[in-house]
Parts: sequence; structure tokens; C-alpha cells
Amino acid sequence: MSSHRFNALTMWAAQQNGLSIADISLSSAVGDASFRRYFRLTLPDGRTQVIMDAPPQQEDSQPFVTIAKRWHNAGLPVPRVLASQLADGFLLLDDLGNTPLQCLFSDQATTQAYHQQALALIAELQNRAGPESLPAYDAALLGRELDLFPEWCLDAWLTLAPPQSWQPLRDYLIQQALAQPVVSVHRDFDAMNLMLHDQRLYMIDFQDAVAGPISYDLISLLRGRYCRFTSEQFATFVNDFYLQARRDGRLSTGVDFATFLTQCHAMAAQRSIKVLGIFCRLTLRDQKHGYLERLPHFLDHLEDSLLALSSQPDSASAEFAQWLKQTFRPHLMKQLTDTLQ
Repeated sequence: MSSHRFNALTMWAAQQNGLSIADISLSSAVGDASFRRYFRLTLPDGRTQVIMDAPPQQEDSQPFVTIAKRWHNAGLPVPRVLASQLADGFLLLDDLGNTPLQCLFSDQATTQAYHQQALALIAELQNRAGPESLPAYDAALLGRELDLFPEWCLDAWLTLAPPQSWQPLRDYLIQQALAQPVVSVHRDFDAMNLMLHDQRLYMIDFQDAVAGPISYDLISLLRGRYCRFTSEQFATFVNDFYLQARRDGRLSTGVDFATFLTQCHAMAAQRSIKVLGIFCRLTLRDQKHGYLERLPHFLDHLEDSLLALSSQPDSASAEFAQWLKQTFRPHLMKQLTDTLQ
């Protein structure tokens, strides 16, 4: 961040609080995978706020502001937008502290309890915030996300051709996603984007929210960066979500659990494939480091999902899973060894 931009950001933040620059203190908070950066503003009385710096040339902050206001008005736990200057990409937000959910995964019982709390939050989001004004998570967008895998992971990073089973699997995963009820989807409902504040989980980083499949945020949580659940644990979480969604009407009584579980495994495969592509793009295009070493974790997630789908007709998952094991994984691990040495 240039000194000129930092000075402009500091002056703007001081003005929003009716103070001079000398009266405030600004320190770096966290960054993320985008071009956004965050700073913690400390006021003379000790209160704190968070400033989002989102350069408008790279980031459009209007969706964040619009969604934050709409979801806050719906009673959902999100940071308030205290002030915004979109022309410069400056936003002033509530400070939710320094405790993302993954920092609370101290043991199995605690991890399970917080995941149940997060499942309840997904239900709040889907019940309170209608998806009508959000962009559609349609076949085109699902396909573009899946295609990040052959473009960035296979071609750009591994110089590896996709197998013949790729196109049938791609079609199957899109079909399974579109067969689900459409709800408001956070789109990155991972533990890192859930902050514990005043004993409640708050959602952050929701600017990419869409109207899409009911299982997507559930999968973001259960197949995220920090945990790998057994098939039994995964099915139990999915069943808890399924029963609650049936009770409050988000899922039709005509959708049996086996069908929904299959849809969840397909959604999990779609997301893992997308993440493999995104992490390679972040490394190669955006020069952001630290993502490649996470690839094996999401490959494990992908293999778990494909194994569960292998008995489904026309899924192509068994053939693709065999290619992953025999061709993709060896290439990936060798490239990681060569790159990270």
C-alpha cells in the first residue's frame, strides 16, 4: 500500500469520527485472498473500528455495502457499515475482534459444538434473507468456477491434460447443484469468515453472495480449510441440517435424505475442484504465496466426495477418482515438492 493511499485512508477515517489524524491510531489487521486490506482504528476513548481498504480498480465494494445493510436489517449478525467512500474504496466497519472460528477448534467436542452453532447460522441466513436481489449461481457461473481447475491447476501449473471423464463429471456436478432449492448463499462460509463476538458468530467477507444451492454454505463449512470429517461425521452434520431445513420449509418433504446427501457430496466435489483452481490462480497470477501447500487438503476433500458419489449412475466420479489417484496426485505431490523446497 502506497504511503499516499495510507495517508488518505487515515485522514478519511479521522474525519468520519470528527477527529484529527493525531487523535487516532491505525494498525494492520488482516488481509485476504483478494486485494482488500484491513486496519484497526483505535479512538482516543479506547473504542476500535475496522477500516476496509479495497482499491476500486481491483475491487467493487458496492455489493458488500448493499448486502451488509440488507442482512443487518434482516437481523443477521454482520458488521455494520459505519461509513463508506466507494470512489476511493474506503469502508468503516464494526470491529468484531480477533477470534475467527478456526481458533476455537481446540478439541473434538468443542469443534463439533461450534460447527452446530455455525449450522444454525446458515439456517438464519437462509430463512431471513431472501435471495431475490442476489446474482444467480447459475450453470454458467458454476461452469466458470469448475473450469478454473483445468485452466490454472492442470494447464498452467502442472501442464497436465484433463481426463476424458472430466466433461461428464463437470456436467453432472452442475446438474446436481441446479436441482437444489435456491437460497441466499454466502459463498465462502468457511471458519475463517465467521468471527466470535459477544458469544455470537458473525459473518464477514460476504460480498460475493449469490442466489444458489441450499447445500453450498453447508459444504463450505464442512469441507473447509481446517477440518476433515469422517464420512460418518459428515453425514451426521448433513442430517442435522436436512432435518432442520425440512422443519422450517427450506427443503420439500419430497426430498429424501439419500438424495440430499448425494447433492451435498456433488456440491462438495464442485467446491473442492474450484478451490484447487483458485489456489493455483492466486499463486501464479496474483503472486500470493501460501496457497499451494493447502492443495493436498482439498484434494483429500475431493477424493472423499468422489468416493461417496461412485455408486451414482452417470456421475463419472469413479473414473475421475481413479485418474486423481493414478495421475493427478503423483503429479501434484512432485510439483509441490519441487516448488516448495
